[in-house]
Amino acid sequence: MRILGIDPGTRITGYGIIDVEGNRLRHVDNGIVKTRSSDPLPLRLKVIYDGLTVALKEFTPDAVAIEQVFLAKNPKAALTLGHARGTAVIASVNLNLEVHEYSALQVKSAVVGYGHAAKQQVQHMVKALLNLPEVAQEDAADALAVAICHANSQTLRQVAINSGRR
Repeated sequence: MRILGIDPGTRITGYGIIDVEGNRLRHVDNGIVKTRSSDPLPLRLKVIYDGLTVALKEFTPDAVAIEQVFLAKNPKAALTLGHARGTAVIASVNLNLEVHEYSALQVKSAVVGYGHAAKQQVQHMVKALLNLPEVAQEDAADALAVAICHANSQTLRQVAINSGRR
């Protein structure tokens, strides 16, 4: 199974692609879609949409995992982030892909084992789990963590189904 993880942002949107082969995770690619903060929001959303669409078409994932919007102290920032997230969802569903959503707490728990882990801990574990030669760029590493979270969640679902639980 190929999973594309997305860490949405209006300035930088990270993406990371992994393959899941049994219980093994394999890094395929990662990167960012960067926008200019001086551009109006609609143009920035178009850049995000176009960039993610290119990645989705190039890597043809089976599923997309995206980080949910957190509750920010600044409502305007949360709303703007929600636009970027919605753009990522639309780019995915326009290609008939399943979109799975995970909170930051779920992602950190799945990758580090602790829901309040620091960003550096997440980046280090992503590097270790995917046997990367170096730590990925911050937003790309976060996107890879989202993909890993989905891979682990799928494994747990399959175990529950096989054991007769749902």
